[in-house]
Amino acid sequence: MVKLSVIVPFYNVQEFAQDMLRSLALNARSDFEFVLVDDCSTDRTPEILEHAALGGGLPGARLIRHRANAGLATARNSGLDAAEGEYLAFLDGDDWLAPGYLPRLLAAIERLGCDFVRTDHVQATGRERVVHRVPHGLRNVVLPPRAAILPADRATCVDYPYAWAGMYHRRLKEAGLLHFTDGLRTAEDRPWIWRLHREADSFAVLGLLGVFYRRGVATSLTQIGDVRQLDFIRAFDQVLADTAADPRADELLPKAVRTYCAIISHHLAGQDRFQPHVARRLRSSSARALRRMPQDLVDSALDAMDLERAAVLRRLRRPAPLRGPAVFGRVPRPGAAARTAGAAV
Repeated sequence: MVKLSVIVPFYNVQEFAQDMLRSLALNARSDFEFVLVDDCSTDRTPEILEHAALGGGLPGARLIRHRANAGLATARNSGLDAAEGEYLAFLDGDDWLAPGYLPRLLAAIERLGCDFVRTDHVQATGRERVVHRVPHGLRNVVLPPRAAILPADRATCVDYPYAWAGMYHRRLKEAGLLHFTDGLRTAEDRPWIWRLHREADSFAVLGLLGVFYRRGVATSLTQIGDVRQLDFIRAFDQVLADTAADPRADELLPKAVRTYCAIISHHLAGQDRFQPHVARRLRSSSARALRRMPQDLVDSALDAMDLERAAVLRRLRRPAPLRGPAVFGRVPRPGAAARTAGAAV
């Protein structure tokens, strides 16, 4: 039986793929499998993966090839569908692991017996190393995941969305909680982490370091100012729609709206990196998103921001000249939200 499946999408990361594969080999066990997903790379990544999976370079490796580039969310889903392990983990093709990290992480989640665990990570930018902690104080204690969503005015576990910073029991996959929204090119982990914390039964935070996240990679979407960056609008529209359908929506929506406003502000502050037509679309899409949100919660979120950022968002959400009736109020239910999310970008 496969104890652990590790799902690793790759796209045009020939410079880093061999480091990742070597780090996986230093974490291999006879009951581990490594599901390598080539998302239609156009560089030397496919031949590197073929050597690892077909040439025996990585024990337990399996290779899945996409015929067309589909993005990180869909690539992870392909790996999930193929994974056979009792436990699952995600990694990205340009990152790497410390030797022996995965066996230690697996031992911890088995000892605790919870649905999933979250871990700290090391951000690597060139030669610089910075430790990033899960924003939760209790470590090695099993807790209800909902308890880690609030408070609204502080960073919490839903603000630490990295799928690769943890491990997950297969029962979450079988319950439909581990798949990502197909087609999202960025912020794909935001609806995912919110759903996990709303609907899973148990989790724990570990003080275990071993994932090295490579920052500043030129091919990463975080470094590319094209239209794919705007998928954060679709992602957060989904967060709000799903949260609005929750029985405790009144408690959770202020956090979701506050986070959405902060992310819009972040992207607007860095809009110079976008192509001009994408920057214009960012502003118009963000304005519509702000007007779709519950306006009382937007007011509260902006009141909590610094004056400069709040002023930018207040100006942005002023209604444009109307050609038809405007609709404000609560976030629509999921069916309607899907339609407005599609129109937003």
